[in-house]
Formats: sequence, structure tokens, C-alpha cells
Amino acid sequence: MPIIHMPTTPPVRALRFNTPRKEQPGKKEFNWLIATSLTLFHVGAVAALFFFTWKALFVAIFLYWLTALLGVGMCYHRLLTHRAFKTPKWFEYVLTICAVMAVEGGPLLWVATHRMHHQFVDGDGDPHSPRDGKWWSHAGWILVGNALRQDAYTIDRYVPDLAADKFHVWITEYHFVPTLILGTALFAIGGWPFLLWGIFFRTVMGLHATWLVNSATHIWGSRRFATRDLSTNNWWVSLLTLGEGWHNNHHAYPVAARHSFKWYEIDVNWYTIWMLKQVGLASDIDRVKIPTPPRVAESLAQASGDD
Repeated sequence: MPIIHMPTTPPVRALRFNTPRKEQPGKKEFNWLIATSLTLFHVGAVAALFFFTWKALFVAIFLYWLTALLGVGMCYHRLLTHRAFKTPKWFEYVLTICAVMAVEGGPLLWVATHRMHHQFVDGDGDPHSPRDGKWWSHAGWILVGNALRQDAYTIDRYVPDLAADKFHVWITEYHFVPTLILGTALFAIGGWPFLLWGIFFRTVMGLHATWLVNSATHIWGSRRFATRDLSTNNWWVSLLTLGEGWHNNHHAYPVAARHSFKWYEIDVNWYTIWMLKQVGLASDIDRVKIPTPPRVAESLAQASGDD
């Protein structure tokens, strides 16, 4: 069973935003810059509660869907990491801009980390396995070491396809620019309520939703397939992420565009991909055969001994 899908592209040997491995902080070194940034965002999210307006809430909900769900879940995860479907290149770039505004780093770093997760899932080399601790899998791995600063070797190995694309290299280096522009526009239009809700509160909710896929869906839930990892299907994480919580399904069929294999498994990201196909903005979404009910039942029976 394939674990990751890595298109073959000649590796890029040097990228300006990379630093040599030996110059990066060690695995056990606390990253004060990231910790300070995350603290400020959480303070801003709490402050948003004192600047509530309905318009600001609706702005936050829309931007949450645009960045954390359409951007990270559908673009970073299903499109760029696993190439589960295809889009016109210009539309891929639009989706990537939406993704970087989720403030989870640029595409090269995000995709490299997730492909590493699939290769070493819940074992040595997995960046965020709950076997190293529940808190570690949720956010601890981000606060320690070089998780968000991949070296040139890692980039060459895990994301040669993106490293060969000038746009993805540029947006990875300047991934903070779209968020700065968006924040300026929100403040100009709606003042502090729009800024605090549209940037800080929305970003914090999106971060924790993504982190729950790393942590909760490897700890709590049900297992349909006897995969070699701890992945589970978790319905409430799926609600928060519009489909990314059907994680055991995903680890069993990592390059499938859809993560829901039953009618009751809500997967809005898949519905969106299907609708994009109807208007010509997505293709090759059916190249992975979804398991038939007997195969699903057989896998569930096999996995029951692992729960």
C-alpha cells in the first residue's frame, strides 16, 4: 500500500530561505520566535472576544473556510502533498495564496513535513506522533527545534516538485506577505473588530483544527482499516476541518481525493473538489478506486484487533 505520492522532478540543490542543517536549532532547543508569535496570536484571539460584532464574526467564518479549509485541507493537503487531483496551474497558485494566509508556513515546508509524517507515520522520524506525547503531537513539535525550517536536503528529498516551481519557492520565502496585506485591508475596512476576528481569532481556530488532525485523529476515534499506524476516524475533528478527520480512511488510501467512504461521513472538502470538477477547475479526481462495502467490512474486521 503506498504511503506517500512523490512526483519525480529533478531536485533543487539550493534555496535562499534554507540554512544548513548544522546551523539550525537542535531538536530539543526551544524556539522562542515561534513561541512568541503563537502567544501573541492567542492573546489577540482572546482580545477579539471584547470586540465582538456580527460582521466581524462572519468575516472570521468566511476567512476560516477560505484559509484553513479550502487552503490547508484541500490545497496544501490533498492537492500539493498527495496530488490527489489536478487543477490549472493558475488556480493552484490562487489556492496556495489562500493556504499561506492560514499562517501555517509556506507550501514547501508544510508539504515536506506532511510527506515525512506519511513515510515515518507514528515511528522514528514522524514529526508529530502522539507516541511522543499527546501535547507533542498537537503543538509541542512546533515549539521545539527546526520543525518549520527544513534544510536543503529535506527539501530536495520530499518536495522536489514544488522546489522546481518558482512561485512556490517565492511564496514559501514570503509566506507572511499575504497575511500582512489582508490584515491591513481588514483594519482599514472594519477597524479592530475585523482585524482581531479576521486575523487573530480565525488563525488560532484554524491552527488548532489542523493540529487536532495530527493529535486527536491518532488518539481517539474508530479504525476501519488495519493500517500500520495509529490513525483513526474522528467525526468531531471532521466537522471542525470539513472532512480531514476521516484520517484512518486517508492513511489507508493517501492519494484518494475523497476521505469519506460512507454516506454519513461528511467531507465538504471532497464535495468542493467534485464541484470544481463540474466547472472544469479540477480533474483526475477518480484515479483511486474507493473500496467497496465488502472490502471496507473486511478491513474493519482486521483492524478490530488493533483497537
